[in-house]
Amino acid sequence: MMVNRSLEMAAADGSPGLLSGLAEPAPVGLADEVLVEVGLADRIAPVAAAIGTLWVAWNGRGVATVDLGDDGPTMAAAHEAQTGRRTLLADALPPALASAVSRRLAGDRHVPIGLDLRGRTRFEVAVWRKALEIPFGEVRPYGWIAAEIGKPRAVRAVGTALGHNPVPLVVPCHRVVRSDGSIGNYSLGGPHNKRAILAAEGLDPEALEDAAHRGERLVGSDTTRIVCWPTCRHARRVAPGHRVTFHSLREADARGYRPCKVCRPVALTAA
Repeated sequence: MMVNRSLEMAAADGSPGLLSGLAEPAPVGLADEVLVEVGLADRIAPVAAAIGTLWVAWNGRGVATVDLGDDGPTMAAAHEAQTGRRTLLADALPPALASAVSRRLAGDRHVPIGLDLRGRTRFEVAVWRKALEIPFGEVRPYGWIAAEIGKPRAVRAVGTALGHNPVPLVVPCHRVVRSDGSIGNYSLGGPHNKRAILAAEGLDPEALEDAAHRGERLVGSDTTRIVCWPTCRHARRVAPGHRVTFHSLREADARGYRPCKVCRPVALTAA
């Protein structure tokens, strides 16, 4: 009771009194930590990748951007200009986030990584979330995503959304190709990097484009009578002697083939 009374008296007469002993300076950097944690500021750090140095920006909401660059201050300034949030350079990602990003880059699409997608449209987010479903070492066309998200006529808009993906590689937009089967462009360094990433995942980009030029859109097995996208894990197991190619799902259907339930090429017809 005496302590409480003393505190009341000190506060009443305006003198420091016992309250002066309660004042402690905040730890250096605490304000920055709080701002980052609530998403009012970001940190950005380098991550080594096969195609160069990636700069990953994040806050308490999740990863906000992934981009290629060499100079940290330049990348931080660009991110700050784009988001309007103060961006602080860091030496490395937090261990848990670094592990998750490493696993995602290695093909683990199920490892949870929070994303800060503020300011993005529902359509864009739907496109990016669908791209997350494409397995490592496989590709799907724009039309597949359009149909899968219930917007079969929005094929061009899907391409635009993928081009605006702020977190490439974390969201694998490199696994989406043009509707004619050709590789297409890529926001993270252009088609050359896209081919390099796909090759690192075990695909042959040149063979994919050669097949696209021949109009070979789908691959079936004359033993199972199932037709798939060419990079589907089931299609890649078909022995050369049993491999059949089709220009369209309609052609495959006319010859008695049914669409694979895993890679779902039925979306091609809808798109």
